[in-house]
Amino acid sequence: MSHIKLVTSGKGGAGKSTVSVYTAAALASPQYGKRVLLLEMDAGLRGLDIMLGASDRTVFDMGDVLESRCEPIKAIVACGYLRSLHFMPAPTDRGFCPKADDLRRLCKGLSEYYDYLIIDTPAGLGVGFDVSLSVADSAFLVATPDPISMRDAASVAGLLFEGGIDDTKLIINRIPQRPAQMPVENLDAVIDAVGVQLIGALPEEREVARCAALGHPLPSESPAAKEFLNIAGRMQGLYIPLDIR
Repeated sequence: MSHIKLVTSGKGGAGKSTVSVYTAAALASPQYGKRVLLLEMDAGLRGLDIMLGASDRTVFDMGDVLESRCEPIKAIVACGYLRSLHFMPAPTDRGFCPKADDLRRLCKGLSEYYDYLIIDTPAGLGVGFDVSLSVADSAFLVATPDPISMRDAASVAGLLFEGGIDDTKLIINRIPQRPAQMPVENLDAVIDAVGVQLIGALPEEREVARCAALGHPLPSESPAAKEFLNIAGRMQGLYIPLDIR
């Protein structure tokens, strides 16, 4: 059965979808060879098809599957640059939100074919977050090193715990290259404020935004690409030291 991981941030703009895409790509890379399916929950505002270089092949979506307009296989699309990575896009209807039981049945069926199901949740704490929470067994909480993001992440951490997610890990995203540019003292302050164990620390890097917008993989020499591979390794229990200087 798959690991079903929810990726959330509470507020928008923390880089949740970017973390979802490139963590999934790292898991599915030749280095780890995992079968990974991304499930997009942001109805009406989808973007994973662009980030994965597959917008021209996206026809059906999760809404079509759950409303029995097509079989799940027809709504599953391969990433444009990594064929072992698949995704199911969110519905274009912004009013659509799956019922928890329907999403649970879908995930149970898909779990037979994938090692990881990664749920990219919508921003905020609405019904989409609640439904995603009800089917996940673990979570990544994405925060940036600024007081607003840190406070919101701490609130979400409490909701994840209340919702039965005992395995939540923190990913600090968009860390400035110069410590003086960071509005908090250090990364330990972020960890303490959120109250969640750290699994990854991603540097601010223009190349990440450019590649995501163009639907390209990250260059192998990119510091962020290396850290996404580290995160994927830590997810599988490998000992890979964290650098939070």
